[in-house]
Amino acid sequence: MYEKIVKMLGKNTHPEISIVIVNYNVKDFLYQCLRSIERASTNLTLEIFVVDNNSSDGSMEILPQQFPFVNFIALDKNLGFGKANNIAIQQSKGKYILLLNPDTILSENTLEKMVVYMDKDPSVGIAGCKVLNEDGSFQSPCRRGFPTPWASLCKLFFLEKLFPRSPVFAQYSQTFRNENETYYIDAISGSFMFCRKETLHALKGFDPDFHMYGEDIDLCYRAHQAGWKTTYFHETTIIHYQGKSTKRSSMNEVKVFYQAMEIFAQKHYGSSFWFLYLLKIGIKARALIAALQKNSRSVVALLWDCFAVNVSILAATPYRFHTIFGLPDYAYPTVFIVASAVVLLSHFFSGTYFEGKSLVRRVVLGYSISFFLLSSLTYFFNSYGFSRGVLLLSILFALMISILGRSIIAVYEKLQGSESEKHIAVLGTNDHAGVIINTLLAHESQRAHVIGVIAPDNYYEETFAGLPVLGKMSYIRKVVDEHLLDEIIVTDNTIDSATIIQTAMQLSADDVRLHIADDYDGVITARIVNSILGIESTVPLYKAHLLRYRVVKRLFDIMISTFLLTLASPVVFLFAIQKKTAFRKLWEVLGGTKSIVGIYSRNGAYPSIVKTGITGLAQLSRPELLSDNALHHLNTYYIQNYSPALDIEILLRFFFRRKRGN
Repeated sequence: MYEKIVKMLGKNTHPEISIVIVNYNVKDFLYQCLRSIERASTNLTLEIFVVDNNSSDGSMEILPQQFPFVNFIALDKNLGFGKANNIAIQQSKGKYILLLNPDTILSENTLEKMVVYMDKDPSVGIAGCKVLNEDGSFQSPCRRGFPTPWASLCKLFFLEKLFPRSPVFAQYSQTFRNENETYYIDAISGSFMFCRKETLHALKGFDPDFHMYGEDIDLCYRAHQAGWKTTYFHETTIIHYQGKSTKRSSMNEVKVFYQAMEIFAQKHYGSSFWFLYLLKIGIKARALIAALQKNSRSVVALLWDCFAVNVSILAATPYRFHTIFGLPDYAYPTVFIVASAVVLLSHFFSGTYFEGKSLVRRVVLGYSISFFLLSSLTYFFNSYGFSRGVLLLSILFALMISILGRSIIAVYEKLQGSESEKHIAVLGTNDHAGVIINTLLAHESQRAHVIGVIAPDNYYEETFAGLPVLGKMSYIRKVVDEHLLDEIIVTDNTIDSATIIQTAMQLSADDVRLHIADDYDGVITARIVNSILGIESTVPLYKAHLLRYRVVKRLFDIMISTFLLTLASPVVFLFAIQKKTAFRKLWEVLGGTKSIVGIYSRNGAYPSIVKTGITGLAQLSRPELLSDNALHHLNTYYIQNYSPALDIEILLRFFFRRKRGN
């Protein structure tokens, strides 16, 4: 049997089909894919290339031994889908080249059916087949239209979802077409692209400008321009476990998808200014919608507080004016708009929104700040000081309504079972982790379920201490989203603190508690502390990542850099030692790539959301002379203890130090 496989798979100098697979951290799926190719290769001669994009799951350590007839190409970094494919395409000798995703399974007749079809119709340069999800449902992206200006806008603004059967509005997804018919189509999915060698070589493979997503449509578009046809062929099927590679990476696939759409539009429709402008608006709108969906609890709380403020003003007005609309005519709608804005901003900057659960003490703090600010405003605008008693009652009523609403939601979630079981994962695969896992499994109740392990990137096994490995450290955010984790217990003390900082910051926007536990008592203590104080994590809070502080810091950067680039530019020119460098850095601050005050990163160990600064704690001395350990402690202190006051203090110290130096 082995000799037969070797003969069929890759040892023939003129194979009928060259199969190219790009792998990234999907060892188990790639194994299934290669086995399905074996079963589908009975009457064909093939060569197989697997290009590995620097996987960390042991793919290149394990699979070459199991599949010696496959040409494995190991890359030392992730080049993306298109570039990796191009490496193998250049080496391919087959009459046809099949570009195949590793998370696919071929039917036994797939390869033969595709060869027969392509032989019959020489006008077809690229063909795809029917692609099914793992549950047997049809995967609509396997045949698509080109993202023309109209099709792109219909997709971005949800028109194709509203009218899926309309040829006018569903041009991109082509959902109005029959999936059980064969027809020419604009584009097919990159998960299965059966191409003529001369077509692929003439087009020089994929465009390397696309990292992930978009390169398949671009290839079909260029084939169309060159006179080749693309076909959706329904008579054979494959199964595609969609998105497994992206789930096992740190990539934001939604963001990358729309970036790819923008690259395609600029490349092929660049002359249409209004289309590109609307496309960018649509992309930002979709990003905003995705962010709102992710923070739906905070959005609901924000809307409820806005409702509470306006209802409370109406309810309190009769106290002084005997009717709910008794305020002076000029007060409408100014009172409602200003009061709502002040209350929502006060809540935002007190941490009520977008920082995990909306705690009662933060709600009380937000309304206290609101009362102070609104009372102060009435002294500046005397015409609106008609009744501070109404203002006090409004704040009290709004506070009660806000707390009542949050209590009702909490009770509803409990009744719906959303709090009936906590999903817990253990981060670490050392001996200490095994001991804590065994203790957790022996002591946890039905309300807390340890579902698996998050492993270091160099751990290649599928299980640890009897639990499944859910994923790797490098894509922990994906693991959290996929498995709906509530708690992560860090048991591996070999994980460096910079990694812990990055992990805590990645999860800070989610309602996920991160604990460092040296023993089981540490886990119990963390739970007690969390339940009493209501904190989201026993890992120190890194304030520099919180949205309210990021907003304040960005506004601070814009104001300072604008002032120094305009009114104070002569001062910068006179006193800056390296004038060009100083102005360049200020422009970078204004553009958002640097900060006036920030960290000093020597090797990019910190998350990109924490920007390097023109000045900072490390920059108060000579940072290039500091040890890595000292630099790390300074950066950690700044990230953990950030406040606007700290920025001002650092800036003043930097200024006076420079003044003394001069």
